[in-house]
Amino acid sequence: MTGVPASAANGSSGAQGAPASAASGGAPGVVSGAVSGAVSAEASDASDVTPDGGKSARGGKVVAAAVNQASVWNIANLLTMLRLLLVPGFVALMLADGGYDPAWRSLAWAAFAIAMITDLFDGHLARAYDLVTDFGKIADPIADKAIMGAALICLSSLGDLPWWVTIVILGRELGITLLRFLVIRYGVIPASRGGKIKTLTQGVAVGMYVLALTGWLATLRWWVMAAAVVLTVVTGLDYVRQAIVLRRQGIAERKAALEETEA
Repeated sequence: MTGVPASAANGSSGAQGAPASAASGGAPGVVSGAVSGAVSAEASDASDVTPDGGKSARGGKVVAAAVNQASVWNIANLLTMLRLLLVPGFVALMLADGGYDPAWRSLAWAAFAIAMITDLFDGHLARAYDLVTDFGKIADPIADKAIMGAALICLSSLGDLPWWVTIVILGRELGITLLRFLVIRYGVIPASRGGKIKTLTQGVAVGMYVLALTGWLATLRWWVMAAAVVLTVVTGLDYVRQAIVLRRQGIAERKAALEETEA
């Protein structure tokens, strides 16, 4: 809803696992670790899983684990796939009969609500039952952004939501994702509590706009969306601050390590 709801889940492990892969001479492991860490950090953490199929144990050892032996066709990934499949269906329902029929809009809201609810469970199931897979790390945040982006663009196309709101929210989401890739060599920016509140607020606001509300409910949804936009901007700036701090710390640590080696 990761978002306008979510969420939002799986991936500091990518960044932690990358150095181990590099040390073993596997450059592809570094790329895979970086991609998994950057894409999935916004959703949630599965920090005990390494990208090469092992599980990090206390003491730094890597032991064989069933977590990455899980089939792609597990319940967590099936829920993620369901969210992806709901996107075209949601768009069709939103735009049916000109996009203003209350009955079609109600069905579109139901599809949107199902996507948001399943987003709450797939990451939890994956971590709780060792069903974390590389597919899930990548597909989960894509599904979050796809359903939210589709809803925002449809609403703006129909004139229900100003385009600047859609641009601010989607621009923030894409910008933060890119930022995670840029600083992944220094570490993973974890999902913050503010980010989770932002995702929830976005989901509620967009859901209210999908419904054909009138009267005081239409006024209420305007205020909820305003709160979502404010949270979007504030949390986005906080992620930028975290990225700057993370980069500075990473550079300082590398410089100190280099000086120690030369000494």
